[in-house]
Amino acid sequence: MNVFLSETSAAFCFVLILLVPFAGAGLALINSGLGRSRSAAHAMLASLCVVSVAAIVYLIVGFSWEGVAGGPAHELTLGGKAWNWIGAEPLFLRGLPLDFSPLPLIFVLQMFSIGLASLIPLSSGGDRWRLGAMCASTALLAGWTYPLFAHWVWGGGWLSQLGANYGLGRGFLDAGGSSTIQVVGGLTALSITWILGPRRGKFSAEGIPVALPGHNVVLVLLGCALAWVGWIGLNCAGAILFAGAEPARCVLVAVNTTLAAAASGLATVVVTRIRFGRPDTSLSANGWIGGLVASSAAAPFLKPAAAIIVGGVAGILVPLVADALEFRLVIDDPGGAVSVHAVGGLWGVLSVALLSDGAGDTSGQWLAQVIGIATLLGFVLPLTYGLNWLLDRIYHQRVDREGELQGLDLFELGGGAYPEFEIHGDEFLQH
Repeated sequence: MNVFLSETSAAFCFVLILLVPFAGAGLALINSGLGRSRSAAHAMLASLCVVSVAAIVYLIVGFSWEGVAGGPAHELTLGGKAWNWIGAEPLFLRGLPLDFSPLPLIFVLQMFSIGLASLIPLSSGGDRWRLGAMCASTALLAGWTYPLFAHWVWGGGWLSQLGANYGLGRGFLDAGGSSTIQVVGGLTALSITWILGPRRGKFSAEGIPVALPGHNVVLVLLGCALAWVGWIGLNCAGAILFAGAEPARCVLVAVNTTLAAAASGLATVVVTRIRFGRPDTSLSANGWIGGLVASSAAAPFLKPAAAIIVGGVAGILVPLVADALEFRLVIDDPGGAVSVHAVGGLWGVLSVALLSDGAGDTSGQWLAQVIGIATLLGFVLPLTYGLNWLLDRIYHQRVDREGELQGLDLFELGGGAYPEFEIHGDEFLQH
């Protein structure tokens, strides 16, 4: 391990890690609030289920594949250079001391992080994704897709070696998971939207999208507040464990995380005000989360003014991309996972080279970041789509038509989230 922590610093880092589940709780509330009222309980139970599956699968095999920098791993020799491609830690954490040393701290942070990544696709499959299929898809994400890419970035893998082997800056940099957590989760969400198809009634016969607003924007805004707390813990812990930052730098990380979210949320308010004549609450909430997502990669390296730029750009991208996905690509993403997490995360990765001092005075950081983005789009996206496509052939992922019209709460759980209210179906829609 390249990270050394005093006992006090390790305890501080552990407290930061314990904040990360607040981000998961925030995403769960956002997913539920942006969905239909008749599937609200299903969305919350699904969040608990996928986080549970992710933690167990990551314990069994995921952490073994991911490993840590300097730990055992499998290598390939290409061009006379050794390239680390997958970890080789023992399964089931055998022999891992569960104390305040860096290795177990990394495991706990990553166990929470994979839970966070597993929540992202839930919003894209809202109102039509079967609970069992969600859990099966999460097992694929936690057992293979996430650990493999996370090893390349954080476990001493080949992307992180681009600096040492080819002189490309410090290699691919991502301190808090804009790529490993957010983009991987966002690309999985994109795969799910393609495989499931749009919700019934979302698009007319001519392909024109119909507004299907979320049922509770108050839950969405509460989720934003909880996510803010969790993201500060995530970015600070990642800065210490993966970027080698001193614990005192967490003050800067917290400031940058907050400024990026604030600038992004305000930018989306302005964009939607210009576009629709008044601010859009749901899109503005997604803009806030997009700023948090974009901040993760470079939070320890940014000056506060640069963090505002990172967030401002994210806040512009989120509503524009969401609009393009619906109107141009006919993609139904109820919670905006693709625009928020995939696009926001990609911008965050680019900001490391564009706006931060993470690479110091070395050259080639741009190319290292671009190679990482190309890997995400050219390898991770086809991989996660292919795995979920195969799963769909074995276990159909979309709920039956009756279940979608009735609502997932009643169809899969036997009871609704709001039994004292009348929950309407889609009988007024054309499809």
